Amino acid sequence: MRIRSTITLALAFCLSLAAAAQGSAPEYIYTEATGLTITGKVFPDTPNPYHRIDTARFHGFTKEELRLVTESAGIAVAFRTNASSIRVWPKYTKAYYGGGTTGFAGRGFDLYIRKDGKWLWAASGLQNDNALDKPVNLIKDMDDSVKECLLYLPIRSVMDSVRIGVPEGCLLEALPQPFRHRVAVFGSSFTHGASTSKSGMAYPSILTRETGIQFLNLGVSGRCRLQDYFAAALAEAPDVDAFLFDTFSNPTPDEISERLFPFIEAMQAAHPGKPLIFQQTIYRERRNFNLSADKYERERIEMVAKLMKKTCKQYKDVFFVTTANATSPDHYTSVDGTHPGDYGYTLWARSIRKPVLRILKKYGIK
Repeated sequence: MRIRSTITLALAFCLSLAAAAQGSAPEYIYTEATGLTITGKVFPDTPNPYHRIDTARFHGFTKEELRLVTESAGIAVAFRTNASSIRVWPKYTKAYYGGGTTGFAGRGFDLYIRKDGKWLWAASGLQNDNALDKPVNLIKDMDDSVKECLLYLPIRSVMDSVRIGVPEGCLLEALPQPFRHRVAVFGSSFTHGASTSKSGMAYPSILTRETGIQFLNLGVSGRCRLQDYFAAALAEAPDVDAFLFDTFSNPTPDEISERLFPFIEAMQAAHPGKPLIFQQTIYRERRNFNLSADKYERERIEMVAKLMKKTCKQYKDVFFVTTANATSPDHYTSVDGTHPGDYGYTLWARSIRKPVLRILKKYGIK
């Protein structure tokens, strides 16, 4: 009986040690992302810091456009930490559950850490449907060196709060702005990041990480049609050094013909002497066997090329980049016949990188 009692006591002691060990898990301290460094926004001072446009200040948007410009596409948080693990605690105004992109892109978070001077993917994370109000465990078991981090917010969700968590006692502080200059990118669902697998894979984000120049994402999925009210908003974009446009992917040929010149003139009146770089839309894989789609896309691309040749002669500081391409030779890049996946967006970013950088360099943006 005495031996049995001793074993029982030992077992109880071990269990108590295990419980104590479990109870010693570190307490996480959370910091609102606004206390760190926010990057990627055309308009830095929106009332909700995770919206891309102040919808009370600018008017004319449809109900759908109002939702799109409040989504946090392209916004990232830059910080420095020596923590071995990182969490993010989001609060959603509206979480995205659509089929146009993955959960990791639509309502998830995408973490990159700088290594040997380059931004290297580190982790992606999201919560399931029943845990939206709980922390996301992004990464663990890292060393205790000081790391420079870049965390992308969801591309299709509307955020109310984003808090970064590290174990108590660990360093967590704002990273000085890691990117130079400010190039605003206004465009379609392509620019927004539709069909990406995670939130840091829209082509403006890829360009930013690979060039060190800050490309600011104002993609408005399906709603980029050279509207005068978007031109009015962009006219007030602060401290923007240049503009890159993906404005020929959504509008009809008639809309392009009617709206392009007034759009350019409004932009030039507000931002004289700054480069306005327009991109040709990409090849859409749905053209491969659909004859009507092929005819429409071909005619639109030919019309735009002819129109932009005239436009670049008529307007100073206007440029046309024709090398935009998101299709590989094997045609494996498309997700739905319209939108490329991560590989396609990487090809797109790299295909326009040289011509865009060449133009920017003329204006001292390098």
